Amino acid sequence: MNRYLPVARQHFLAALASTSVVVKSLCATVLTLYFLSFGVNTAFGLGVTPGYLFPPNFWVWTLATHGVVERHFWDATLSLVTVVVAGRHLEPLWGALELLIFFTVVNISVGVLGAFSYLLTYVATFNLAYLFMVRIHGVLGFLGGVLVALKQTTGDSIVLKVPQIRMKVVPMLLLLVLAVLRIATLIECNRLASYGFGVLSSWVYLRFYQRHSRGRGDMSDHFAFATFFPEILQPVVGLVASLVHRVLVKVRICRKTVKRYDVGAPSSITISLPGTDPQDAERRRQLALKALNERLKRVEDQSWPSMEEEDEEDGGSSSNVDSPLLPEKSQNSRDNSSSRGQESSLITFHDAPSQL
Repeated sequence: MNRYLPVARQHFLAALASTSVVVKSLCATVLTLYFLSFGVNTAFGLGVTPGYLFPPNFWVWTLATHGVVERHFWDATLSLVTVVVAGRHLEPLWGALELLIFFTVVNISVGVLGAFSYLLTYVATFNLAYLFMVRIHGVLGFLGGVLVALKQTTGDSIVLKVPQIRMKVVPMLLLLVLAVLRIATLIECNRLASYGFGVLSSWVYLRFYQRHSRGRGDMSDHFAFATFFPEILQPVVGLVASLVHRVLVKVRICRKTVKRYDVGAPSSITISLPGTDPQDAERRRQLALKALNERLKRVEDQSWPSMEEEDEEDGGSSSNVDSPLLPEKSQNSRDNSSSRGQESSLITFHDAPSQL
């Protein structure tokens, strides 16, 4: 720990220094509220309490503040790392304003959906503890949103080599880990609910509502809801998701998938979907070319012999075999050239009187 903590601290400060004012402000807010929690119960006043969010209390400000409220050191550290990672990987693609909008949308959605789920639980059980003893706060909701956004942008990148884990499976893998921890009663239920609603709300926003240079949302196949699940479950999940999407389209919550055809393109016909970012496509092409070049380089290093050894062998054989014959060949070539010159001069001399 004494070796790696200073290095990790240095990398974290360097990454934080390269981010915008939005990321720095969020980190400062997390630290301020964490130190304030030693003297004040910040989770009660700034976290979402289902019984106080709904009428007649209307503590609506907690929807905007619960995502930066932490009471433990490890939770505050996770919040800072999540915000810095979002600023490092998502802010260059979206911009500072869009990152702030994404943070706000995910946190408000997590607060509303979490409070509504506990309200339904109270209706089913009539237990007032679900309304007034539950505190929804922390970074797990935004962490789920950041992982979904990273799946959208860098889904094919490798997060862990042994065993090989790609970024596209990390959101559901972490959800499974949190579910196991909840079953083992190692974490509270509100943490699992916050992360799950963060994954769901961020996917809905990025899929249908986020504004891009070419439209709204991302209707590409690699970002469909079924891709969050294992391949054996994807057909069933895809069927259910398509039915839910049709219902949402009829009630005008979501829009239909619109395809645009560019007939005037230099190639045959190109199909572009609204919400696809050309920068993402270019980045994926660069990653694929880099992987292909590395693979070809490894194959060439294994299959092709060394050229230096061949040059040494060829040089030695030519010096031993051809060196005695070089003077004779050069003398014959000089004799032949001189004879050709004399014949040409004679022919020219004999032809000159006829021309005169």
